[in-house]
Amino acid sequence: MAAINRETLAVTLGAAIVVAIAVAGAGATGPRLAASLSEQAKVAIKQAGGAPVTARFTTANGWPTRHPLLSGGETLGEGTRARVARAIGAIPGVADIRWADGTTLAKGTEATPRPAVCQEDVAGLLRARTIHFEEGSSRIDQASQTLLDEVAAALRPCLGSIIGITGHTDSSGPEPGNLALSRLRADAVRDALLRRGIPADGLRTSGVGSRVPVEGLDPDDPANRRIEFSVVATEPIKPTPVDTPGPR
Repeated sequence: MAAINRETLAVTLGAAIVVAIAVAGAGATGPRLAASLSEQAKVAIKQAGGAPVTARFTTANGWPTRHPLLSGGETLGEGTRARVARAIGAIPGVADIRWADGTTLAKGTEATPRPAVCQEDVAGLLRARTIHFEEGSSRIDQASQTLLDEVAAALRPCLGSIIGITGHTDSSGPEPGNLALSRLRADAVRDALLRRGIPADGLRTSGVGSRVPVEGLDPDDPANRRIEFSVVATEPIKPTPVDTPGPR
């Protein structure tokens, strides 16, 4: 029991330090990028004749994103909605676009992104937050469900690529157990993405135990307990054309 308590304390302290450092670094660029895209979107909306429309470049939890959510266009015709979405999609740095009242998608400048772009998007999400599991288990903590929603959204533009999910642990405990747990946790994340619409044939899981610690960290540092994603280039699935109306 004492060992478990020490492990829990180490995880809590290590995670807090990593999150604090990551938030400080991410906060320096993410909000500025979102603010810049938002200002450019306002101009694009006005020029496209979609005055009631607003583009939100933050997630439901307030995190900056390149995937805008459009709202306020319920009274507009489909042609105007499509024109607005195209105008916003032409802004450099904007990825796929969603309407709050439907599923119309628009090609952004990176709507069919290089696999590295998807990988960077996911890495950015996980830089400040972590997919948590119940202690000593592969069951994903309920608090991580929203983060998994965002990871799925970031990976969706790269459907058609092979997405690798790798589980890591720290070096505490016997390595055979670490290896098995890292694999189970990677499988749990894969299953969570399947439930969010990511196709099974594009997901590959593996677990490496404690063999690949974070650069600069001791192998037994709790921050080594993590999930990493890698996107391998293949032929991407074409996104839905911007002028295909979505259900409302």
